[in-house]
Amino acid sequence: MATAHTGQTGRLDGLLDEIRRQTARGSGPDARRIIDWLHRQTGAHAALIASDARTVEAAGPEFPHTVLRELAELIARVSGGRLAAAVTEAEGLHVRCEALGAPGPRPVLVVAGPPESAPETAALASHAGSVLTLLRRAGESDRTHRAYQRKARQVRLAVLHALMADGPVLARRMTSGAVPPLLEAERLRIHLLSCPSADRDHLTRLHEDPSGYHGPDLMVHCPVFKEHLICLVVEPDAPADTEGGDGAGLGEALRRLVRDNPRYALGVSGAHPLGATAEAYGQAAHALVAARTTPDRVALYHGRSPLVSVLPAQAAARWSRAVLRPLDEVPKTSGDIARLSLIMPRTGVARLLGLSRNTVTAHIRRTEQVLGQDLADVRCRAAVHLALALCSAPVRPAPDDDGPPPDLDDLLAAVPAAAWARTLLGRVRERHVRTLRAWVDADTDAQRAAHRLGVSRNTVRAHLRAAESALGLDLLTHGSGVHDVVHALRIAELHGL
Repeated sequence: MATAHTGQTGRLDGLLDEIRRQTARGSGPDARRIIDWLHRQTGAHAALIASDARTVEAAGPEFPHTVLRELAELIARVSGGRLAAAVTEAEGLHVRCEALGAPGPRPVLVVAGPPESAPETAALASHAGSVLTLLRRAGESDRTHRAYQRKARQVRLAVLHALMADGPVLARRMTSGAVPPLLEAERLRIHLLSCPSADRDHLTRLHEDPSGYHGPDLMVHCPVFKEHLICLVVEPDAPADTEGGDGAGLGEALRRLVRDNPRYALGVSGAHPLGATAEAYGQAAHALVAARTTPDRVALYHGRSPLVSVLPAQAAARWSRAVLRPLDEVPKTSGDIARLSLIMPRTGVARLLGLSRNTVTAHIRRTEQVLGQDLADVRCRAAVHLALALCSAPVRPAPDDDGPPPDLDDLLAAVPAAAWARTLLGRVRERHVRTLRAWVDADTDAQRAAHRLGVSRNTVRAHLRAAESALGLDLLTHGSGVHDVVHALRIAELHGL
């Protein structure tokens, strides 16, 4: 008896090895391998019938499928829960039908073998059935967990969508009943982490709480750039004694990650109200460009004086109102999409908002028509971007000021604007400024700029990368830094710099 018990234990060791292999693989149960194990141990042939009592999910190569027609009614009774197991004879074979899992409908393991091996076959078949049940439950649990993770990612991305396009009010409505702490904050910073795309899932799970958020913060897979993780970090009421002001929370954890991983880089925006999340994102993108050239690969956006701060206030307000007033004639969605298209490529806007590129293009075209601007033209984009910066709140009809509004060149001719442009372009080598000018004249087409300059396209891109580093502006990834360059070059022309 002891010898027989030892022999069966030895056989079960192979089954345990199979359990370990399949659970470590994490890709769902492989019923065929369990069936093959049972055949090697007993000589019996087995098949796994799905919960519909008809479909064969897996079977050994020599399983006698003809017995299934004869046993169809019995299999249906076992699958439906009227029987836990049943034994019968069919076509001269001893056939055992055993249900897997809780009462039906449920799969059924059918084992057919010679009558003389029935007792031993029954015991090992029962073990095989138990293992299949456990593996299926583990697979269902994994699928449920993966589905939860997908849904949590979708909700987090939807929150970012709302903050970027419509602001915190819509984001709160979307998450009513489970509003993340982030949406109760006054201010936030965007930490834009560049890392291998395969690392993003691990990082978000590492900091995820049971509600699917990240404590007071939010980590979102960037839908535009697969190597970016967008981290919305709450700005504390009392900023910590660090440049980023994020204390020992998620911001500090991201810094440690960058310190320990040479392939990581981190750009950090300034602190912004929730309604200015899009602006914070743009700043983080600029900072990430600078971070890649710093020794510690971390950079905080240093807001140099913006152009809007040096323009004559009343004249600039009249000009911006005149440019943007037609936006009242288009749906808010069209205006919001056009705004986003000024800080990222249209394909990026489509991915960010979960829309088709054709839909995004239609909204932008509608906005272009009322504005009388071609937003595919870099100078038009720069002008509209400046007008929006001058009117941070949505444009409302307002009484006209005395006199016609100035044009953009009138504003850029102001003396303080000349100093602003001199400071900006002074960071860049003269030959790189020439490349920037040719690139803008070519509507940011590097190939056309190379032809004008008589150099290679690679040389143009190398000069642009060098200018990016000197300016701390993103010119080539998102392209949002080009607006300042366009205005600085125009100011330089107007003032003969």
